[in-house]
Parts: sequence; C-alpha cells; structure tokens
Amino acid sequence: MTRVFVVWDDSHLWGLLVLRFLRALNVPHGILRALDIAEGALSGKSGQPGADAPALLIAPGGWARGRALRLGGAGLSAIREFVAGGGNYLGFCGGAGLALTSARPGESLGLCPWGRMGFAGRLQHFLSGDVRLGLAEASALIPPGPSELLAQVWWPAQFAPSANADDGVEVLARYADLGPDFWVADLALSRFPEETLSDWENLYGLQVRPDFLAGRPAVVSGRYGQGRYVLSYPHLETPDSPEANHWLTHILCELAAEDCPETATVPPWRVGADEVLWDDPALLAAKAALEKAITLGQDHLLLFWRNPWLLGWRRGVPGPGINSVYALICEALASRPTGAALDYWRGHAEEFSGLARIFCQGLSGLLLAERLDMTVRQTPGVDGADDVFAKNLREMRAALFGPPPAAGGVCGQLLGLLEELCAGLWKR
Repeated sequence: MTRVFVVWDDSHLWGLLVLRFLRALNVPHGILRALDIAEGALSGKSGQPGADAPALLIAPGGWARGRALRLGGAGLSAIREFVAGGGNYLGFCGGAGLALTSARPGESLGLCPWGRMGFAGRLQHFLSGDVRLGLAEASALIPPGPSELLAQVWWPAQFAPSANADDGVEVLARYADLGPDFWVADLALSRFPEETLSDWENLYGLQVRPDFLAGRPAVVSGRYGQGRYVLSYPHLETPDSPEANHWLTHILCELAAEDCPETATVPPWRVGADEVLWDDPALLAAKAALEKAITLGQDHLLLFWRNPWLLGWRRGVPGPGINSVYALICEALASRPTGAALDYWRGHAEEFSGLARIFCQGLSGLLLAERLDMTVRQTPGVDGADDVFAKNLREMRAALFGPPPAAGGVCGQLLGLLEELCAGLWKR
C-alpha cells in the first residue's frame, strides 16, 4: 500500500524536487490534487491511502496562500482530520508556511501554533543557498552523527514562535551560520570581501548579511491530535545535497515507517538533460523556444544557471516562473505518456502551443527591454526615461507573469496546463 503522498497543486519546480527525492529512494508514492483531498482521499473515501493506515502527506514549497485557497475549507479540514487521526505532515518552505497558524481564516492549516514572521528589511526575503544548521540534541527525528549539517534555503520565510513556551513545538534545527554558496538577491556573498560588506552596511544602512538568521528556528516539529508535523524552511530535498538528503531520509523513515536506506543522496539534476521518453511536438517546440529565450537572457547578463537545475536572475527579472515552466516541460518529456495524459493533451496541446509561442516571444521582448532599461536609466539627459520604462516594464511583466508572489498571466496559464498534464502522467 502506498503510504507517502505529495500535494501537487501549485508546487511546480518545488514539487519536482520532492518527487525526484522519492524516486531516488525508490519509495512508493502518489500525488494528490486539492480536489482529491477535499473529496476524501486522505480518509480512504476515494480509495487512497486508506483510513486504517496512517500515512505521510508531503507539501512541497510554493505559495502557501495560493495552495490554501486551492484546497478550500473542505481540503484544509480534510488535512487537519488526517493528521489528528494519526497521519503525518511534512512541509517544506511554502508547505511549512501552510501548516502554521494565521490570523486570516482559510489561509492556513493551523497544525502548528506558531505563525509566520514578517520581514524588517527589503533584502531579508531574498536569501538563498547554503546554510549550516545546528541540530537538537535529543529527538527521534534527528539521525545519529554530527550536530551540524549543511542544507539549502531557497527564499524562505521565518517562523514566529508563540508567546506560550509550553505550546508543544520542538525545534529540531536552528540556523547556525552561512555556508559557502549563500546569496542575497543576486549577490553571492562569498565573492565580496568582508570589509566591503561592512562598508555597504555602514554607508548605506543596508543589512546585506543576514545576521538576523543566527539562532532562529529552521526546522520544527510537534503533535496535532494523534499525528505529527515536521516543518522545514530549508529544502532538505535539494538535489546533490548529501547532508540534508541524509537527514530527510531519516525523517521519512520515522514518519512513514518505510524501509529506507541508512543514507541516501539525490543525484545531481541537470534540468533538460534527461532522456526524452515522449517526443510530443508541442512540448519539444516549447522547450526549444524557451531555451532560446533563456540563452538571450544569458547573453544580456539577465539570467544565468545558478546550478544545473536552478536559474539565477538579476533582481527584478521573473526567473522563478521561467524556471518552473522549463522544468515542467522537461519533466513531461522525460515521462512515458499514460492514457489519461494522452486524453488530456489531445484537448489541450493546441492551446498550450499558442500560449507557449506568446510566452516565449513576450519573454524575449521583456528581457531585451530590461536590458535597455539598465542602460537608459543610467544615461543622463534622457528625460522621463525612468517613468516610461517603469510603466512599460510593469505592464509587460504583469501580462506575462501576473503580480508576485503568485504565478499569473500567460506563465500561470502554462503552469496550470503543465500541472494537469503531469498529474495525468504520474497519478496512480
């Protein structure tokens, strides 16, 4: 019986990280849509996973509020009932935020009494890369071994502990220090001398180095009814991250009672390099057009490959949406088509192709406009240039990507189609 399920809606790139981790460990798993959950999948009413077999529900990263709205009242209640009845919940980043307590009804699960902390500085949300975590000394969820490990964060929020010291929340890991590859926005801190960073902070009043992270909770756990939750802002499922992957393997064994290896590392992932198992013309054409647009962005110093699976981008360029569309296209091409996927695609491939052409052409135009803006904004004597470009760029970004943090516009439409397609490819 499958005991591990992944909430797929609005996960995009971050859902792929979780699925690739589970595949690397050969752990039987399935995906659940918000509608499945609302209709009783977690209680066995729709045949999975079975009311008498408490399982593990994994919520990948993504926009927590958007996923809560997609789940709706029925879906949120179903997850709470699942955990209260003995099921377990594991959330990463946005999936962790979904499980916290919010003052706004209908926007969170409330499994954990803690909330989400706001950001005091404009750069504090743009943190990514390696961090060192100090682990708790005594917990069944902590593997034997070193008291510190290297993990990765990708633009995390922060926990806001409650005022009640006896609220039952156990801190499994705290931020201890920065790792060798840590970035603030598009600044790789290791490439700047310490004295330069200090000068910036003293001269401009910018908190460039995230000293505020030290000692703050990074991974927490607790009980909700008969079940447990583990919430992690670090992405322990990041590919080719041996220390973090080892800890996640241990957590998975504890929460899902699976026979997992003592240690496991997700292999490196070079997005787009997997073997093509479904040579669909619409997907292949979209992949080629998007690669051309990405190369254009690289040529003009707006995009770069941060690592083999993750795009980097200059501040202001909507890199996450580009990355997610490209990754989902590549993952669909690397999957063997099922009957359900083929049925869906026959009715939607033409729509997808039209949107992909609009998106790739519009993205190329946006990137070139961003590059021109970089020059014109710094050119004396160009009256009104700032206002004109700011307005035009806002309109172009909104049409293609919608307002942040959600993925909207044409990008959101493409992601919705790809999300449905991949659900048909992978759902069992």
